Amino acid sequence: MNRDFDLVIVGGGMVGASLAVALAPLALRIALVEAFAPDSNSQPSYDERCTAISHGSQVILDTVGVWAAIAPDASPIFSIHVSDQGRPGIARINASEQGVPALGYVVPNRSVGKALWNKLGGQANLDCFMPAKVISMTSDESGVDLGLEQDDGSPVALRSRLVVAVDGARSLTRKLAGIEAEVLDYEQTAIIFNVTPEEANLGRAFERFTVNGPLAMLPLGEQRCSVVWTVKRELAQSILALDEPLFLARLQEQFGYRLGRLLQTGERSSYPLYRVKAMQQTGHRLLMLGNAAHSLHPVAGQGFNLSLRDVAALAEVMATLDGADPGDPAVLARYLEWRQADQDKVLEFTDGLVRLFSNPFAPLRLARSAALLSFDLTPGVKRLFARHTMGRAGRLPRLARGVPLV
Repeated sequence: MNRDFDLVIVGGGMVGASLAVALAPLALRIALVEAFAPDSNSQPSYDERCTAISHGSQVILDTVGVWAAIAPDASPIFSIHVSDQGRPGIARINASEQGVPALGYVVPNRSVGKALWNKLGGQANLDCFMPAKVISMTSDESGVDLGLEQDDGSPVALRSRLVVAVDGARSLTRKLAGIEAEVLDYEQTAIIFNVTPEEANLGRAFERFTVNGPLAMLPLGEQRCSVVWTVKRELAQSILALDEPLFLARLQEQFGYRLGRLLQTGERSSYPLYRVKAMQQTGHRLLMLGNAAHSLHPVAGQGFNLSLRDVAALAEVMATLDGADPGDPAVLARYLEWRQADQDKVLEFTDGLVRLFSNPFAPLRLARSAALLSFDLTPGVKRLFARHTMGRAGRLPRLARGVPLV
């Protein structure tokens, strides 16, 4: 097995595996290091949770050749309904108005992981090291030396011209590089589960802002919904401990009856919410990607979609190297210059939504209601907003326009 690479990806979750798939057609020697086997029940990236994939992300996944395998498990979002609990203002976005077959899709993470790893199987220019962890990293002028520890305790030494850290919000690779991260605690917890409502969802997604945090209900097949219920952290454990009838009653109180009565819930999981932003996304022959670069609040479902646009842009930069060194600071600067504005905009947007809709100040609540109503009645504003949330605004990478890299 090769030990000398052009590019080593540390982290084989949804973003890391997507990058490996996007880069696979290029003339690069690539390694992927992942701490879990992709089919392991302990693999956190491919658990029972679902991800909302925007229209732009669906195009990227289709262009790199994995969407056909994901599509049978994908539930289309035909419309989005946004409301503020206790206020009359409502905003709606419809796929037909935006000229797309669907605004996005809700997909089980396990389906995404299976499609990505099946695509990676047999790639001649890709070596996978898993389960394995990076335990050391040193660099010199021409490359980076990585020390790995495999699951059986045996060591492996790799050398690469570029290392891409995609190992999560608590990135060990980022820590080994001495790069700090700015952490903002939202003091909220996301409760994740599926629910069966009385009425079919008809491809409708709901984002409802409550005093405790946003509540997203996303279509999952015709008769189920995937729910991300954000609550104040001090309330999370008491809500999680409720039996099903009381849990459903509490959820119904927060969501309302737009899908009729809520009849049954699935297994619940939860995680605390933080915004994590690397103080710098590049180091010496090092680049941060995914949650290692920026971890967002789940409101509006922008996290994975932003990272997938980063993946597509980085893959395009790598495709145009023309013999240049992939770890050259000028190459990394070109990627960052392309992506910085979109990243900043999405981080400010998600953070602003959380702060705006969690503020109980009465005049501000009234202004929010008026803003939602105005948004719903202003096609131009709605169209611009929809283009951004669908990943169709700004300078789009070739993969997001349906154009293969080679």
